[in-house]
Amino acid sequence: MTKNLLLPLTVCLSLLSPLTWAQSAEPDTVILSDTLEYDDSNRVSTFTGNVILTRGNLNLRADRIVVNELADGSQRAVATVTKSPLVQARQESPEKFEIIKGEGNRAEYDSATEQLTLIGQAVITRYVCGTAIDSISGERVIYNKKTDTYRAVSGNNNGSNRVRSIAKPRAHIDRAIAECQQ
Repeated sequence: MTKNLLLPLTVCLSLLSPLTWAQSAEPDTVILSDTLEYDDSNRVSTFTGNVILTRGNLNLRADRIVVNELADGSQRAVATVTKSPLVQARQESPEKFEIIKGEGNRAEYDSATEQLTLIGQAVITRYVCGTAIDSISGERVIYNKKTDTYRAVSGNNNGSNRVRSIAKPRAHIDRAIAECQQ
């Protein structure tokens, strides 16, 4: 009887292991653009014209994105605009019913640290179930997905262009999540 149970259990576990591996693997980076210049020796790709970068649940839109692949396989991307008003970023976390939207004159993304830095007129807004919950603005706003932290820096020390943060009470967030789960 024990042998009869072990075989199906072994088959089930062997089928689940690739699924587990696929979920923990690093996501592909997909980039759409009007043009691409690739330098294989330096591992640099330059995308121009209505560029849309997607990596897992991250979406980045800009006029130009330069991607450097590092020796460890991680990637660093720098997104800039010339014709569009601002670089647009969107990070979804479906398990938390959360969407992070950001914009700025420039964006820098590091895949190893999962850190997004918006520079120049930078604003990051967190939505829970479609409701704006938090908004942070400054000359530079840094969002780290791994640690779920934000940091904002003003443009200068003379008091103009200060950092601004707007946050709703925790009860508002809990209510939005409860409504979303129904």
